[in-house]
Amino acid sequence: MITLDGNSLSVDEVDRLANGHEQVQLAPHAIAAMAASRLAVDAAIAGTQPVYALNTGVGLLANIRLEHHDLHQMQLNLVRSHCCGVGEPLPRAVVRGMMLIRANVLAKGLSGIRPLVAQRICDLLNHDITPVIPSRGSVGASGDLAPLAHMALTLIGEGTAHYRGTLLPSADALAQASLHPIQLLAKEGISLLNGTQAMLSLGCLELVRLEALFYSAQTAAAFTMEALRGTPAALDPRLHRARPHPGQLHSAQHLLNLLHGSTIPRTHGTGAARIQDAYCLRCIPQVHGAAWDTLAEARRVFAIELNSATDNPLVFIDDTRSGHPDQIVSGGNFHGAPLALALDYLAIAIYQLVGISERRTERLLNPSLNEGLPAFLAASPGIQSGLMMAQVTAAALVAEMRVLASPASTGSIPTSGNQEDFVSMGMTSALKLQQSVRLAEMVIAIEALAATRALDLRGDTTTPLLESARTHFRQHVPSWHDDQVLSGPMQAAADFLAHDGFRQAHHLSLIEAHA
Repeated sequence: MITLDGNSLSVDEVDRLANGHEQVQLAPHAIAAMAASRLAVDAAIAGTQPVYALNTGVGLLANIRLEHHDLHQMQLNLVRSHCCGVGEPLPRAVVRGMMLIRANVLAKGLSGIRPLVAQRICDLLNHDITPVIPSRGSVGASGDLAPLAHMALTLIGEGTAHYRGTLLPSADALAQASLHPIQLLAKEGISLLNGTQAMLSLGCLELVRLEALFYSAQTAAAFTMEALRGTPAALDPRLHRARPHPGQLHSAQHLLNLLHGSTIPRTHGTGAARIQDAYCLRCIPQVHGAAWDTLAEARRVFAIELNSATDNPLVFIDDTRSGHPDQIVSGGNFHGAPLALALDYLAIAIYQLVGISERRTERLLNPSLNEGLPAFLAASPGIQSGLMMAQVTAAALVAEMRVLASPASTGSIPTSGNQEDFVSMGMTSALKLQQSVRLAEMVIAIEALAATRALDLRGDTTTPLLESARTHFRQHVPSWHDDQVLSGPMQAAADFLAHDGFRQAHHLSLIEAHA
């Protein structure tokens, strides 16, 4: 059970609920806070002063004062008119994540909605009702308006939703779960629409996958170091304490743990023919470590945003300690800039991770560079082509990721009659990141495929940790001798990294580090 209070939701809880069936509830004190803020909204509506989005239009129409009898209809119209999403629907996990985050934001008690609204979002999650939400249509300010409007549409019994895997009209899905559509009161429509929850849900879910992929990249790199007889000299802790970026230290130590106990002879280092390795081996901690630091920064940003009020206006209740009276304040917390930058930064970071991986793959296959391995790791070069084309695929994916790494956050296009004249494009950043992660998993998978193939051809036994990882990998991707259609093994390797990966080797390395 995940309890929402508006202040303590974590990235890992989002991932857990989005990809599972965990139940969710509102904390009692959050319900009380929402009820109190609703009383302040009701008082403002009863007054004579215009208050943005309570008794006025929205956006450029904010100067239009509404009659009291039009307030409910305006909120309903707001939801319907903002349902302008297009493109393929967002995955179920992303929608569940954004619903959870939205309910948590409302639970802060700063949005002026009835507790019923947040509770009904929780009801949808608990009954496995997932609105159909098109993936395109958000510019990231005033938040993810179109995606959130499609979510709100199911709450009012319109649109379509999946109920336990079956696509139904939302009204039918609610009825089968013994739930009733809600009638939106003043302020409640816009409180469902303003916010960054679509891009944030995507960001959280991709971050968790990337953190797992980091350790898979580390393990694949360790396999490659073994296969290419690379020297671990560049992992010397003294080197990394001299440049103590946290990610670099973490990467180097993790690689040392994986390579501990290796008996494979080296062709580089003291007394060897060559003094040092190429950058793709020697600089793994510097490159992988920089990527890890980027993931850590994204996790910091996402953790703040998960528990931030991104509505507009916000309702602040009288606090005698601060001396401020009840006040409804209009601002711009819905703007997605903090997330857009973090999401773009992640896409750049994983390009670094896959770029250096592809270079290691090339080195494994190139007979001029691969320390005596057969050309392209073919059992019989010439009659066989081995993994020649797998590296070509990796190069193609890296080239595509280079395009996806171009930031979307630098490309604002004004909207809403120039009232929303500088927008974040954060949802575009998130969708690009989603594509990049899938491609990155394949590039790292190709290196893992090549490196384990190289070890097979050499007949090498590596370290205990790497042998355990290789055995686990081979349960999903068996070894082979003759040329074969490689698309299947490549996809199996990518699926392995996406759904399990080398987590076991990572966990064992932590045990090794503390032994």
